[in-house]
Amino acid sequence: MDHSRPPPIGFELQGADSANVTQIDVGFNHPPPQEVTPSTQPLYPNPHDQTEVPMPPPAPIGFEGQMENSNGPNGTAEADDYKANQQKTQVELGTGNEEESLATNETTHYGAVDDKVELLTEDTTKLNVTEDDNEDSSLLLSKSPKKVINEIATLYFRDKKSKIDYILAYEDEQDEKKKERRKQFQENLEEEGLILEFEEKENSINKKTSFIKIHCPWEILAKYAEITNMKMPLMENDMDEELTGILEHCFSYLPSPFELSKDIIQDEPNYFTAPFNRERVDQFIIKDKATFFTNAQRSKIVYEILARTWFEHDKKGKKRIGVSNMVNNGSYTAAFPLHDGRYISEHSILASGKDNDRHLLYETWAKPGVWYKYQPLDHVRTYFGEKIAIYFAWLGYYTSALFPAAAIGLAVFIFGLATFMDDKPSNDICDPNGAGNFTMCPLCDARCTYWKLESSCRYSRATYLFDNYGTMIFAIVMALWASFFQEFWKRKQHELEYDWDCADFESEEETLRPEFEAAISNRRTHPVTKREEPFVPSYSKCIRYGTTLGIIVFFLCVVLAAVFGVILYRVVISGVLYASTDGVIKSRATIIASVTAACINFVIILILNFVYGRIALFLTDLEQHRTQTEWEDAFTFKMFLFQFVNYYSTVVYIAFFKGRFVGRPGDYNYSLLDKRQEECDPAGCLIEVCIQLGIIMVGKQALNNFKEILLPKIMVWFKSRKAKNEEKKEDIVYSRWEQDYNLADQPKMGLFDEYLEMVIQYGFVTIFVAAFPLAPLFALLNNIIEIRLDAYKFVTQWKRPMAARAQDIGIWFGILRGISAVAVITNAAIIAFTAEFIPKMVYRYAHSEDESLEGYMNYSLSVFNVADFQKKSIPSEIPPEFGNVTQCRFRGFYEHAGPGEYQFTMAYWEVLAARLAFIVVFENLVVFLTWLVMYLVPDIPYKVKMQMLRENFLSKEALYRAESIKLSPMRGGGGSENGANITDRTIF
Repeated sequence: MDHSRPPPIGFELQGADSANVTQIDVGFNHPPPQEVTPSTQPLYPNPHDQTEVPMPPPAPIGFEGQMENSNGPNGTAEADDYKANQQKTQVELGTGNEEESLATNETTHYGAVDDKVELLTEDTTKLNVTEDDNEDSSLLLSKSPKKVINEIATLYFRDKKSKIDYILAYEDEQDEKKKERRKQFQENLEEEGLILEFEEKENSINKKTSFIKIHCPWEILAKYAEITNMKMPLMENDMDEELTGILEHCFSYLPSPFELSKDIIQDEPNYFTAPFNRERVDQFIIKDKATFFTNAQRSKIVYEILARTWFEHDKKGKKRIGVSNMVNNGSYTAAFPLHDGRYISEHSILASGKDNDRHLLYETWAKPGVWYKYQPLDHVRTYFGEKIAIYFAWLGYYTSALFPAAAIGLAVFIFGLATFMDDKPSNDICDPNGAGNFTMCPLCDARCTYWKLESSCRYSRATYLFDNYGTMIFAIVMALWASFFQEFWKRKQHELEYDWDCADFESEEETLRPEFEAAISNRRTHPVTKREEPFVPSYSKCIRYGTTLGIIVFFLCVVLAAVFGVILYRVVISGVLYASTDGVIKSRATIIASVTAACINFVIILILNFVYGRIALFLTDLEQHRTQTEWEDAFTFKMFLFQFVNYYSTVVYIAFFKGRFVGRPGDYNYSLLDKRQEECDPAGCLIEVCIQLGIIMVGKQALNNFKEILLPKIMVWFKSRKAKNEEKKEDIVYSRWEQDYNLADQPKMGLFDEYLEMVIQYGFVTIFVAAFPLAPLFALLNNIIEIRLDAYKFVTQWKRPMAARAQDIGIWFGILRGISAVAVITNAAIIAFTAEFIPKMVYRYAHSEDESLEGYMNYSLSVFNVADFQKKSIPSEIPPEFGNVTQCRFRGFYEHAGPGEYQFTMAYWEVLAARLAFIVVFENLVVFLTWLVMYLVPDIPYKVKMQMLRENFLSKEALYRAESIKLSPMRGGGGSENGANITDRTIF
């Protein structure tokens, strides 16, 4: 071992050589090179092959007092060193002007190229890359023989050592108030210990945007890691292999086309972790302080500081805080962490490895050609944080679970397609010499006339594709599928919580929302922490929640009014179409009315979503929630409740209400604005449910894909086109921070729209699957594309989001469980009341002589004497081919009971009893099987449970050892335990 420098921290306790222990290495260990020969250096030099730049000696670590004493006036020794170096540079250059010294200093200056600039260039004519419409490939494919193409240096400060953790951008203006806000904000950031470096607008390509680069030194990272209970590696996991089952071990050796290549992406090391503590820092595995905290963790810590730093006092004297407010009021135009570099390279990742983590994620995750590969979730988590990684883990798990559901649904549809010509009721309807010759009662008043049943032939054939014997089986299967999916996702979620160290995030790590702290003046002692913190009095909560409830009810009524308007449109347009003299239009009146009403309804849904989204945002802020998780859960519940009613209300109307309250010929219901209500076709309303579902589901997914991909790409192209043109004119560096600045912003609500889109889809897949068995297949195809589209926009089109932490998918899991419960009821009701399955079964086994469906249409259609028509229902004209009509048929189980009187037949009560019995049996069967699944499938896998116990044990041992070391000088003891492994003794 080299004794010229101290051994790596964390191995003293092991008594082992550090070379035998795998440790964290998540970023560049050294700054970019200073001199590179253009013709020989690769596009992205390997940072591990570079000459090591001497690093300043580390600050003393171990105890807070020692750390504080070593700090300068800005709170960190690293900040003082940085300022001293800058002052030294100014003296050497003979100027006291900081900006001028930085511009002429023999370090990397990123605004222009002159004799003193050290930049990496390469002959782009030698590059062999694929044309792509993004900023990186445009840079690579430039026609200039010498181009500045290496921006690795722009990931660091000018000292080539300090990693840029965050960027603040602003455009120069004459608003003195904004300047004062920025000045105060930046001074406060420096007082917190952050190091700032400025890039004036003259150094940017667009010549109007200034940038502030932020670096967080080790002492501040350690401080906030302890405050936020950030878990860091304590010891390498020694149980992973021994808890691996035999089958799992064997399957790991089987080749799979879906597995990611081990040559490209390596498994991340597995550690037992514990909350970070500065006084016990020597117990954590630290190979290099520069890479101990990942880039995602660094940006999260910096954001915590940015979110709590004040910039001005309001009229009441309260401090206004947070970088988000600075962006909202225009003081800054953007605030974001940097991407790790470019996501494409001229060389193969198989041959040369990754250039950076962004490049790795693009090649293995976001590239369209890897759509069939498993997701590198651990690397997604390392780069984007737990919150985004959990979303993609859930989306991938949900998509995988759709495979069996889609296969069964497709089989049900194929079964219907293969047997629809053998369906006896449909054949009877299509037979002009049989039931097809029945004269049917008019479908509207006055303008409609009698019609032959055979005109409903195509309608009946199409209905059978989705209403056959396989439908009931598929509905039961999907109810069980939903239960299995929830239970197994719960297990997967617990596994991810442990692996990603976020199992106790909401209870232990999550801090108060900065907006909550700033807005609330009332304070009290928290019963658990015994600390003073803001709180909202009960009377204020009642007023706020009461206001919210009233506004939500009002907007739900608006949604129902919109649905009522669509229903009225269907009633009116159906009557107009049936009165048409064009036979084609007249025969397709129901389909035309359904399709146009569905399209109108979809447009109304989009408009109401836009309006209500802003109302829900205002209401959630009004409620003043304590933590970010509480705020997100409240907003999510409001939005989903609205979206649920908005998207599903029309489908529910068609499935369960259309045709139920029409009445009968001679006694029609005119309660809807004195209009006769819609009737279902003699084949049922199921095909209309399918049309409504198809238009809303497919249309919504297509629109979302357009919004998520095309719009960001258009915005990125528009913002970056000037920079690309300027770059082609002269040899300048398109810096990493300016490239990222020109990327699109992630929506303010983050992942909310992504989750909402999938949860609404989950509702279509489960709630109405009995009416549309192809829904899981369409959902599967969409999700396979959705995963890669979402990955593509996160990696290439959006600014790098702040790496937020999360414990699970939040309130969305409760919503999924609620949808699954509703799905059991709705599918049972659709099969019982909307489909023709139950009446056919009753006829087959109670009325048919040979248990066939021969004569079913005669059984299900009642006879009406036209002399009993209400006056306004009598057709205004009757086609000659109908002759003298004395009777007509209508859908229902009625019999003549006297002049103008009709009553339900015994068949009606038999069918009703069978329908109710089916619902009871169906629901109880599904509930029992769901309970059985929950009982048999434990929430936490055994392997995870054992590792959690082991980790808790090691954490206690580490704490015990730290206390022993503290007390040993007081007891006069020697260092007998120094160098012993923390597992050598127990606390029992």
